[in-house]
Amino acid sequence: MGLTRDSRHKRAASGARRAHYRKKRKFELGRQAANTRIGAKRIHTVRVRGGNIKHRALRLESGNFAWGSEHITAKTRILQVVFNASNNELVRTNTLVKNAVVQVDATPFRQAYEKHYGQSVTTKRRAAGQGALEEVEAQKKSRAVERKLTERKQSAKIDTLVEQQFGAGRLYAVISSRPGQSGRADGYILEGAELEHYVRRLKSTKAKHG
Repeated sequence: MGLTRDSRHKRAASGARRAHYRKKRKFELGRQAANTRIGAKRIHTVRVRGGNIKHRALRLESGNFAWGSEHITAKTRILQVVFNASNNELVRTNTLVKNAVVQVDATPFRQAYEKHYGQSVTTKRRAAGQGALEEVEAQKKSRAVERKLTERKQSAKIDTLVEQQFGAGRLYAVISSRPGQSGRADGYILEGAELEHYVRRLKSTKAKHG
């Protein structure tokens, strides 16, 4: 007996048992879960209905993540799964599924921000004047470029929680693709009210489990 996605085996809303009027059908077929883990990229192709192909990711280590407020998208490493609303077991086993909250490497986003605004992403580093920013400032710039950077700096505002994460070199992100169907773990960086919600949830989870 294979996995099936039909609803004939379920009871009616009234609780009545439905009559068995036919056997399982190929078009109701379900398959084993991909259980995509973090590791060296490994993707299998699956021939599906209509001769189409699905890309079943078994291992992934990176993905494209969008930083919405800054209009930056970058490929970055996925470091670990930190929260999953459906099942804590998926957090323990570092399983990548849609809507899982993960931590990603902040380096590509920090570099893009510093290049665009000509200043460090965190206040502490700005005061210390460290990192790749010194190299950027050392390069000769035309007056037009300097004027442009000055204008940009005035509008450079960043979420406090996001800034704290940049200090640690890791950002919270959500996977919005389906790794077991498309073979990709793409998503977006958490910010604003959504980030506050997940930070709250993570704190309460840590408090519960000590």
